[in-house]
Formats: sequence, C-alpha cells, structure tokens
Amino acid sequence: MPLSEILNGLVVKDQSGFFWVEVNNGKIYVCRLRGKLMEEAQSSDIAAVGDRVTIQVVDEETGIIEEVAERTSALSRAARTEGNRGAGQAEREQVIIANADQALFVFAAASPLPNFKVLDRFLVAGEISGIEELVLVVNKIDLEDPSQVRARFAVYEQLGYPILYTCALEGIGVDALRERLSGHISVFTGPSGVGKTSLLNAIQPGLARSVKSVGSRDEGLHTTRDSALIKLESGGYIADTPGIRTLNLWDVEPEELDAYFVEIAPYVEQCRFGDCAHVNEPGCAVRQAVDDGKISQDRYRSYLQLRDELEAAYAYS
Repeated sequence: MPLSEILNGLVVKDQSGFFWVEVNNGKIYVCRLRGKLMEEAQSSDIAAVGDRVTIQVVDEETGIIEEVAERTSALSRAARTEGNRGAGQAEREQVIIANADQALFVFAAASPLPNFKVLDRFLVAGEISGIEELVLVVNKIDLEDPSQVRARFAVYEQLGYPILYTCALEGIGVDALRERLSGHISVFTGPSGVGKTSLLNAIQPGLARSVKSVGSRDEGLHTTRDSALIKLESGGYIADTPGIRTLNLWDVEPEELDAYFVEIAPYVEQCRFGDCAHVNEPGCAVRQAVDDGKISQDRYRSYLQLRDELEAAYAYS
C-alpha cells in the first residue's frame, strides 16, 4: 500500500492519545491526531471509539487522523480536567463511544436487585446521546418469579423501551440477544454482578475476555479509560463502557432535564410557568400527572434526584 495514501476507517480503540483505526480491508493503523485537531481536543474528545475518520498513511503500521466525520450519536460524561486539558474549564466532555446505534443496559432480576435510579440515569444519558435505540436486558430471570420480574420493569415497557429477559446459565434469551447485537455498534453495560460476563460468553465464547482486556487501568489516584470496540463473529461491534458506570451527565442544564424523561416531556408545556422545575410550583402539570398515576412515582423521584445533582454541579462550577 503506497505511503501517504488517504483512507477512511473506524476508530476501534483509543488509549493515551493514540487511536487504532480499522480501514475497509480490515487492516489497523495506530494513529495520532493532526495538530489542528489536537488543539480542539483540549475541550472535548474530537476523536473517540466509534468515530468514522479519514487518515493519511505514514508507514505500514501508523497514520495521522486528518478528519473526523460528523457523529450520529455521542455517549459522553463530564470529566474533571487536569493540566492543560479543558481549555480553562473545570470539566470537559469525555466521549465514551461515538456513533453507537443502540445501547443495552444490563440489570439482574435478583442478586443484586435492580437499582432503578441507576437505570434511570443510564436512560437519561442514552436519551441525551442521540443513540437510536435504548434496550433493557434483564438477566438472571431464573432467580425470581417471572411475573414479579416483569411487574418490576413494567413501567419501562409502558414507556416503549424494548426489554430482553435472559438467563445466561440456562441459555434463555441468548439467541434473541445475539440477534439484537448482530450488525450494530452496541454499548453493552450495567452494574457489577448482573452477569454481563456470562452473557457475553454465551453470545460468543471468549467474548468477555476480549472486552475486559481493553478495560480500565488503575494508575495511582486515577483510572485511565482504555476503550475499544470488539468485532462480533455475527457482524457488528460491541463495547463494554466502564465510564458509564459512574456517569456524570454532560451538557445538560437542570432546566433541560425534563426533556430526557420521555413521560415527563409531554406535560412540560402544560405547566403554568415556563420555568417550572416540577418541584413545588403551583399549576405544575407534571406533578398533577404524578398524582393522577400517569407518571411513575419512582421515575419522578429519579428526576428530582438528578435535578438536585445537576443544580449542585452548576453551583459548584
């Protein structure tokens, strides 16, 4: 292949300012950002796993990223800045994955019991990101009465989120999960102990080991994020995303949060006041909907908790 050739590719791994770019023939080049892009990267991740990029080949193994295509989605978190990073801001955008077309959030039916506040945080982040489809995977369904499990997650089904019920141990739902992942760039994440490793290995033998080999590295006081996409035998890529487990929402102000709760958003315009926070204001259509049973009490409490968190963060900054 001639040197200085211009190629299009997909960022399949990033680590410490280096990007592994897979081009159309499957060859991977280790690349750095062109200087002008490196300057822009101080305030945000200009290139990240999942990005479509144009590279200039330097030699048989390396290249320079010349251009990053516009993203269709970006799952991001707020990260504290250090040194010269952040362009003078206390926080910068850390893109966990770009251009994913679906996110699968894995929770257990039991052992541990699902933490719905964490799930609601994941869903808000997914709604903000622009990822086309957000899917719930409920694993370990053999540990609980099926009717109780479905009742716990009924509110999410009513909101329109697809739910896959699985048991990695017994192979229940594994084929449906494999089919769901095929041909997509998928976020696959969830709390510890929910059985992600068993599910990954059930989907494709050794898959969990491939994912974990590119996880986080502990370096003293800080954890370094090593992100990567793993190619699936059935087509597509999967990314386990450690950064989302401690997700600080990025680029959403407290007064914008209601737009990302899909059942709250339709009531916002009906509130008496345009700046209604849906806490204790008179004429609040959202609180009336909660009282009428049209919005889940638990989901509403998740909204209040996240809003408090965002207000505290903005006050701090």
